[in-house]
Amino acid sequence: MRRPSGRQWAAIAAITVAVGILAVVSFADMGQNLVYYLTPDELLQKGAAAHGKTVRLGGMVQSGSVHFDHRTLELQFNLGMLPSGGTPVAVHASGTPPQMFSEGTGAVVEGTYDGKLFYADRVMVKHSNEYRPPAPGEKPANMYTTLQTPDK
Repeated sequence: MRRPSGRQWAAIAAITVAVGILAVVSFADMGQNLVYYLTPDELLQKGAAAHGKTVRLGGMVQSGSVHFDHRTLELQFNLGMLPSGGTPVAVHASGTPPQMFSEGTGAVVEGTYDGKLFYADRVMVKHSNEYRPPAPGEKPANMYTTLQTPDK
């Protein structure tokens, strides 16, 4: 077996450096890209330690709790562990909610909590990764609900 020449050592070193750089670039920021959220129960357990800090809160939008003012674009709802029941957290947000936002769906909000009210800067809808095609005869548009209808 022949010993590698100087040129071959240079190629091996270059490949090793390239793989090392690729590994660092791929995994270095992974911790920053993993985004966790607290459940309503976890937020309430933290008590005063969570007050005033920017956190993400995830849960279910509770039935009967959504109030959206189309004139001021103020959105208020309760986020709980279940669509109804449990200890919810009252959420206040400004701006148009996501199109798929509705009661009984999962949501993640980002903002601050003052002990009574969670002030959301951002509202995101959680949805399953399952695709459900429309039933025979059902129009796809009827599968979506939105809060964009005017007040009656």
